[in-house]
Amino acid sequence: MPVQEIFNQFIDGLRATTLPEYIAVIAGIASVWYSKKENIWVYPTGLLNTSIYIWLSFKYHLLGEASVNFYYTLMNIYGWYLWTRKDAAQKPVLAIKFSTRKEWIKELLFFAFFYCSIYGALVFLKKEFAPGAIPWADALASASAFTGMWLMAKKKVESWYWWIITNICGMPLYFVKGLVFTSVYYFILLLIALGGLQEWKRKAAQNNAE
Repeated sequence: MPVQEIFNQFIDGLRATTLPEYIAVIAGIASVWYSKKENIWVYPTGLLNTSIYIWLSFKYHLLGEASVNFYYTLMNIYGWYLWTRKDAAQKPVLAIKFSTRKEWIKELLFFAFFYCSIYGALVFLKKEFAPGAIPWADALASASAFTGMWLMAKKKVESWYWWIITNICGMPLYFVKGLVFTSVYYFILLLIALGGLQEWKRKAAQNNAE
């Protein structure tokens, strides 16, 4: 696709962006920024973002993304609970840490299970109900996001690796669907995720030293 055509599609997409999508994008950026800072506001802003994207995903036949946003909603509630738990000294129970080798194996199996499940479901749905679905890309973005959200609730540094994969997949996936502003949103999230990875690595090293 010529550069000029891509640029024109980008401008047309921005003009066609609806208010709900703008709100979802702003809330999503705020949520990821708060997660980078280890701030509890990651969860209320995240809930606003996922609620809107569930509707948008169904509307544009991104069924894997719809499922992942429903999962996000549940994990936002779960993570909110975990992040607010405190011990007898009123200190947070969870601290940012690196995953152990055993935990890495569990995370990879977790990802593989959801990728295979989502991919298989989307192949079937593409034939019967959603011809616009892109099974392999949608499943990759969704399964990596499932894994990232689960690990973020547990304050694992490795959650950011999965977010980076999700954001890289999300940019072209939403662009070809005409959701250009959301595609830009995923690019912004990618930049924040790269920064978040470095910041959480620093905090995890500090927590290990203590």
